[in-house]
Amino acid sequence: MTDNNELAGSSEYVPESLRTLAVYLERSLDNATSIVMMRHTTDACTMYLGDPEGSREDLKQIGTITIPAANGILASTSSGANTMQVDGQVYRFVRSFTQVWDMAAVVFSTT
Repeated sequence: MTDNNELAGSSEYVPESLRTLAVYLERSLDNATSIVMMRHTTDACTMYLGDPEGSREDLKQIGTITIPAANGILASTSSGANTMQVDGQVYRFVRSFTQVWDMAAVVFSTT
């Protein structure tokens, strides 16, 4: 979690959860859309690429992460605007919450 004056992960150590998020943010940037994280089971969160406000077909499942990884992402970011640096790459994104298919979802939208 950061404000405009500091970067998460700007020191040498970057938590694995932020590295995981960076991989998904790259996909978001490549496809000019959002990453949506939803917890379907007690063991994992499913990651989707697409518009959470669109139809069910608009979301493409692109991976699964463990609950500890998801919790790490949530602990290391904040609701609203975020900036983080992983391996020299700076990521700017907005974290928000919504409901998709009557389930809570966390949305990461690159800016």
